[in-house]
Amino acid sequence: MTAHRSSDDAASPSRTRIGFTILAVVQGTLIFTIALIMVPLPRIAAEFALIPADLLLLQVAYGLPFSGLLLFGGRLADRYGGRRIFALGLTLFGAASLAAAAAPGFAVLVGARFAQGVGGALTAPAAMAVLRALFPESAAYGRAMAAWGGVSVLGAILGFVASGILTTWVSWRWMFAVPVLVALAGLASTRGLLPAGRADASAHRPGLDPAGALLATAGIVLASYGLIASGEHPWSSAGVWGPLAAGAALLAGFLGVERIVRDPLLPPGFLASGCRVTGLLGMLLAAAGSALIEFILSLYLQGARAWTPLATALAFLPFAVALMATNHVAPALVGRFGPARVTVAGLLVAAGGLGLLASLGHDTGYAAGLLPGMVLLAAGLSLMFSGSAVLSTMNVPQQQAGLAGGVMNPAMELGPTVGLAALMSVAAARPDAVDGYAWAFGAGGAAFLVTAIVAAPLLFRAACAAPQAEPSPSY
Repeated sequence: MTAHRSSDDAASPSRTRIGFTILAVVQGTLIFTIALIMVPLPRIAAEFALIPADLLLLQVAYGLPFSGLLLFGGRLADRYGGRRIFALGLTLFGAASLAAAAAPGFAVLVGARFAQGVGGALTAPAAMAVLRALFPESAAYGRAMAAWGGVSVLGAILGFVASGILTTWVSWRWMFAVPVLVALAGLASTRGLLPAGRADASAHRPGLDPAGALLATAGIVLASYGLIASGEHPWSSAGVWGPLAAGAALLAGFLGVERIVRDPLLPPGFLASGCRVTGLLGMLLAAAGSALIEFILSLYLQGARAWTPLATALAFLPFAVALMATNHVAPALVGRFGPARVTVAGLLVAAGGLGLLASLGHDTGYAAGLLPGMVLLAAGLSLMFSGSAVLSTMNVPQQQAGLAGGVMNPAMELGPTVGLAALMSVAAARPDAVDGYAWAFGAGGAAFLVTAIVAAPLLFRAACAAPQAEPSPSY
């Protein structure tokens, strides 16, 4: 089914490139916003006299509504049009970011972060619906997704680096200027540069599935909270297993409801594709690997090595540069070798990077000890994101583009939560903290390697492995 566009919407290559750039910057900023308070968190705690429980609430206030509402945000985009929901989400996201910057106290800051998460959950899948309308041909959409894949992890790393650099000289409140400015730029471009993002005005408008939306949102939020709480409490505590059990029960109920409603939020057949499921797993693992190195090396450099937040942030610049460089060539690699081979290659390269980092010790140097593993991991993660993004969205019809975004984005959001909870449990089993960090890197590398070995036979089937045409310069 072709996109319904006016002649004004029939974008030229330059206009398409600008539209893609705007959407990519917005997507990267949504992930950037998760990480922007991580480095200045101690300053925020001192300013508002926060206790550890408050800090946990502040950390999850953005991520939980963001991940929990993505599926419903995707349904809204498919029902009401990507551009309309994109504008609505960006308006809420920008206004909440402004409120966070001016927050007079802890309660307002938490509320603003929560509203940011809701706005992000509307914006992210709507951006993918608009992206699908921007590239109505399947091959062009696949090439665009190969470039889109690395945007999120780059946003996360840049958020971490920028927060470490900027908050050294200015208030943490200025970090929220970035999402405010990006929201304003995105809103200014919605009419002139971005297509509407609906497949056809006469197409069936899916129902909202409120029961499914409620169960999915509550289940994801509770399960995610339980995993996050495992970083502060033992797995045997009620604060961990209680939310995990409740979340699992609600998600099981969600799957049951989806089998009987007329317009399910997540059609059961949508995840029947082995290519798509493997692509989503690749997105989850890549996001987990990015969060792992950011979290562990931040603790190691500032704790064991007594580096300043500024020095720690600067240490991640080569990682960010490697991500950008690899993401620049990844679409061409996907076009030449196919998303399956690029994903498996990324898993193997990233496993090698984590293997190098597993030699971490108390006196490990930066240039010879950490940097090679960081750069190798960055290259592998970028390949994984590019290949997995294409696999996750293969054969998605335009009228389900919001659904594709609502499924792919939670995989990226849950990756750090699930991955950190599992791998930091490995680290906690070692009596020495640095030794535990090394074991966590080693366990992560082993998981990537096993996934590559198991996934390769499935992915190399013709349906997943077929190369695409060389990428056009339109984006």
